[in-house]
Amino acid sequence: MALDFAAGCVGGAAGVLVGHPFDTVKVRLQVQNVDKPLYRGTIHCFQSIIRQESTLGLYKGLGSPLMGLTFINAIVFGVQGNAMRKLGRDTPLNQFLAGASAGTIQCVICCPMELAKTRMQMQGTGEKKSKRKLYKNSLDCLVRIYRKEGLRGINRGMVTTLLRETPGFGVYFLTYDALTRHLGCEPEDSYMIPKLLFAGGMSGIASWLSTYPVDVIKSRLQADGVGGVHKYSGIMDCVRQSLKKEGWRVFTRGLTSTLLRAFPVNATTFATVTLFLMYMREGEECPVQDCEAPSVPLQSLQPQTQPSSM
Repeated sequence: MALDFAAGCVGGAAGVLVGHPFDTVKVRLQVQNVDKPLYRGTIHCFQSIIRQESTLGLYKGLGSPLMGLTFINAIVFGVQGNAMRKLGRDTPLNQFLAGASAGTIQCVICCPMELAKTRMQMQGTGEKKSKRKLYKNSLDCLVRIYRKEGLRGINRGMVTTLLRETPGFGVYFLTYDALTRHLGCEPEDSYMIPKLLFAGGMSGIASWLSTYPVDVIKSRLQADGVGGVHKYSGIMDCVRQSLKKEGWRVFTRGLTSTLLRAFPVNATTFATVTLFLMYMREGEECPVQDCEAPSVPLQSLQPQTQPSSM
């Protein structure tokens, strides 16, 4: 378990660095004012951020996911592995249940982390150098929210995070299990790494597609209140207002950048984690009952990674 945890931290960090610019674009598109939109689409959003805020603008809020990464991966890897051992049999259903349980528990860290990330990503929109910074960094953001709103404030969006992460992780592990079995990944296969990259990337895409509408509402709730003005009284109020003003297409805002991000992030994470495990476990054997990976040939190598918080 300790080795899986270390591998997850290394692979997760690589995934965050690759995918964060796409996440910034996703959040900006999800929460922008529909009456006075700043961005026409994914490409225009990228161009505008770089032109108005420099390339560093794409990395706003990076500190939050990097800070929470260790704890999130510890929870995900530990819970998923223990759940698979408790369930006993390595079946698609058990992969879904184990992933869902891991997704549920890690929300304790994920929700405050994403709250800080979202607030930092929205700060200084359209400004190369913010004239007035509300938050110095991600930690300062959480401290200020806690002082003003208490625990309830730093857990804003917890219900929507649970609704996103629980089925999202289940779909992720289920898809990964199905793809690795179908592709027949084996250690001696010269195409093993490309196959893992493909399986990881596609699993990430499947996970996001399964819960994306919930993510839109989560982002809007967590961005709500910046500047002291609250637009939404709760989840259903946010859904009603969003549908009334923007129609069903509101639930696809930022989807393009999310999918563009999902594949390389999960592919990078899988490649890094797999190579790390192969190096560290060289010469070791993994007892069948202790293996957590879905594919029999790769039982000692395949990692369990987390898709949504990166």
